[in-house]
Amino acid sequence: MKYMATAEKIFSLNELVSKRQDWNDYKIVFTNGCFDILHLGHVDYLEKAASKGDKLIVAINTDASVSKLKGPNRPINNENARARVIAALSFVDAVTFFSDDTPLTLIKQLKPDVLVKGSDYNISNIVGADVVMANGGKVETIELVEGYSTTNIINKITQ
Repeated sequence: MKYMATAEKIFSLNELVSKRQDWNDYKIVFTNGCFDILHLGHVDYLEKAASKGDKLIVAINTDASVSKLKGPNRPINNENARARVIAALSFVDAVTFFSDDTPLTLIKQLKPDVLVKGSDYNISNIVGADVVMANGGKVETIELVEGYSTTNIINKITQ
């Protein structure tokens, strides 16, 4: 089996919209997050998300977006490093970035068949759920691995 270079899995929005058209016959899964320091919780979550369809698209918050959400000392790893690490996972098919507060624009343009978030979200308040369901898609939550978070890792290191 030939593996795709990680850089070949990282797309601008326009490139990904075009790729999405190529993938019309596949069940497309979409998720998003900061993925600042990759840990077991992230890998488990993304692996389970990938199992919900044929192609997994992961949208990563830009550095400015992470700082806005998590504070001025974040991200620990810049957006390009985070994208390369996520793209290196064999079950991830595409990675892109978003700088808005939410990935709603991406969801509207990519029209995934399945939208996935962690079980810390209720389907009723997942951004883009209404768009996906209106297009005949599904919205699912995935149980998170307890005790794993980037914040916990940072706190443990800095104690």
